[in-house]
Amino acid sequence: MGHCCRHTGSTTEQKEHHHDHRCTPPAEPGVEQPATTGGARQTTGDDSLPDDDDDQSLTRYWRIGGMDCPSCASKIETAVRRLPGVLSAEVRFATERLQVTLTPATTTHTVEQSIRAAGFTPLDEHSARQSTEQVSIPWWQEYTSILTLLALMLTAAAASLFIPAAAPPLFTLATLWGLWPTGRKALQLARSGSPFSIETLMTVAACGALLLGETAESAMVLLLFLIGEKLESLAAHKARKGVKALMALVPDQALRVTATGLEDVAVSSLRPNDEIEVHPGGRLPVDGLLLSELAAFDESAVTGESLPVDRSSGERLAAGSLLVDVAVRVRVTSAPGNNTIDRILHLMEQAESNRAPIARFIERFSRWYTPAMILAAALVALAPPLLLAADWETWIYRGLVLLLIGCPCALVISTPAAVTSALASASRMGILIKGGAALEQLGKISTLAFDKTGTLTKGEPQLQQVIIYPPFEREQVLTLTAGLEAGSHHPLARAMVAAADAEGVTPESLPYRRTLPGAGIESEWQGQPLLICTPAHLATDMLTAEQQADINQLRAEAHTLVILVVGKHIAALFALSDPLRDDAKAGIAALQALNIHCLMLTGDHQSAAARIAAELGIDYHAELSPQGKLDQLVSLGRTRQLAMVGDGINDAPALKQASVGIAMGQGTDVALDSADAALTHSRLTGLADAVRLSRATHRNIRQNIGLALGLKAVFLVTSILGITGLWLAVLADTGATALVTLNALRLLAVRSKA
Repeated sequence: MGHCCRHTGSTTEQKEHHHDHRCTPPAEPGVEQPATTGGARQTTGDDSLPDDDDDQSLTRYWRIGGMDCPSCASKIETAVRRLPGVLSAEVRFATERLQVTLTPATTTHTVEQSIRAAGFTPLDEHSARQSTEQVSIPWWQEYTSILTLLALMLTAAAASLFIPAAAPPLFTLATLWGLWPTGRKALQLARSGSPFSIETLMTVAACGALLLGETAESAMVLLLFLIGEKLESLAAHKARKGVKALMALVPDQALRVTATGLEDVAVSSLRPNDEIEVHPGGRLPVDGLLLSELAAFDESAVTGESLPVDRSSGERLAAGSLLVDVAVRVRVTSAPGNNTIDRILHLMEQAESNRAPIARFIERFSRWYTPAMILAAALVALAPPLLLAADWETWIYRGLVLLLIGCPCALVISTPAAVTSALASASRMGILIKGGAALEQLGKISTLAFDKTGTLTKGEPQLQQVIIYPPFEREQVLTLTAGLEAGSHHPLARAMVAAADAEGVTPESLPYRRTLPGAGIESEWQGQPLLICTPAHLATDMLTAEQQADINQLRAEAHTLVILVVGKHIAALFALSDPLRDDAKAGIAALQALNIHCLMLTGDHQSAAARIAAELGIDYHAELSPQGKLDQLVSLGRTRQLAMVGDGINDAPALKQASVGIAMGQGTDVALDSADAALTHSRLTGLADAVRLSRATHRNIRQNIGLALGLKAVFLVTSILGITGLWLAVLADTGATALVTLNALRLLAVRSKA
């Protein structure tokens, strides 16, 4: 009902005021900004700086190409931080941005060389734009390395059946093909300060197996690794689509009001105090002040408000809000790059930088395990002959056995095998979990925070109560209301028409319908004026004491109210609200049974939030802006492991800040892509299933690591004593891998308890 004032109040105005003083926008790529540590100045990106500024620091930004996973970000940071003159370096993986604070004596060229040496590509603004406009390449070209390696392995496997002597050379060729990109990346990272990366681990594992003749095993390790890296790359690209979707909320063009009329201009050319015109169905390109008398806006994308709200002249408006009813004029208040959507993007970057990165276990472990095993094997091979004049061949042989036992194949697969099985099990239960880190964290959470609209509630208003005033009857008022509201796209109008349809009521055929901008709809029936509007648009002397009491009671219950007026008489009072999801109570109860504390964080009014929280028996915080939600999560996260569930764009920063962000499946693309997990079926009971699965996975991973390390510890002793030969070492490594894999497959049997 784009014509009606359905929701009043200054909540959003307060939220916008809250934003204005809390956030600063991220700089454009390729532009140097003053460092936040003080004493800095802004430049235009020129590396030549005056000599008298040596005591100042500059902050420089780049877009980074080639990042496939969050661990890539830490490798870039390590490479750049090693440079002399670099004070700090921070990579924001979600937005592919590198922020470097450096001294004036340090050139940007030096930083870019370091990024390239680590195997990544620094992009300025122009290059980043070009990279997003490239034509898609055929899928088979993108997967050439993996497909070639797979073909070589299949050829070698076939040869082992018909020409056994040809199989080892073919498997060796396959290994060398897979080693080329992996080994080269490992060498680049070693030179840039990350010598024991996951690439190094894979290279050592493959080479160790190859040297001992286990050519098939070495090729398989590399194939699985390349496939995993490609999957991470695809996930990263999908996440960045969500950022683009958020930016797409703000149109590129705007209608600026000039002395000669309206002109179509780029939004980037608008400045504070410019005046623009926006038409119904259009989104606001900037933050601004409403100049027109009254209009309704759908602000759900920004504030999470479940219903369109009315704004009157002089009220603040947020960029990205959808104009519902009439054309309006707006005075621009935000500078380019500093509107509400820009600030939400900045909050997403901030939240990512504040999160403690959860490195993959195997990569952390490899930092000491891989060099330790290589050193141990070298000592076994060299120390006895050099120090005790022992037989060289015997101890080199034992060193090679130890190297094979130390080959981390079982360890490499222990975590990803369990994670892969768990993710497959989760997908069958309608839960999408984006990677092992999120899966692990889910089992550790002690508190779960919920958005309200679209998460705990259905996100669509429904008619809850109708009060009829004599001499009118229920069917009569429903048919008149449906006749007035027919054809409107306003959420409340659709709810009224749906309620009439559910009772089999046919809408009244009216001679005309006239929209009163921001006030309601009027028509005529049996020679009497007909009006539908909110109580705020009626003169107080039209309401009896009984009717005013009904209005006050329904408002206290957090309902949105609509009144039907026939002639000079109040015919009916309609109460609408956003109802709870059918499974909300069951979902909350299942979480509480797992000792998880639940609370609600919402941008809606106190009264609406209190009603929902009371029905569910949970705590709540209401009237929160995106920054407010973020502040609450930061505060709560200091003392507990916290997860956040949401569905709107306004929830994206909070989803990033939480230890685990969970999106509802029907939510916005930005929420889905900002989250670590998503309920594809949108059933809240899936949250408890996800926690149980995560805890089972964590137990499974510990068992796998115990199996892998336990067998290696036993054979470590026997190999040094000469009890274990090469073939037993191969059997131990292969057996450990098989046991770990079979144990991980047990997770496929986990089922939903809903």
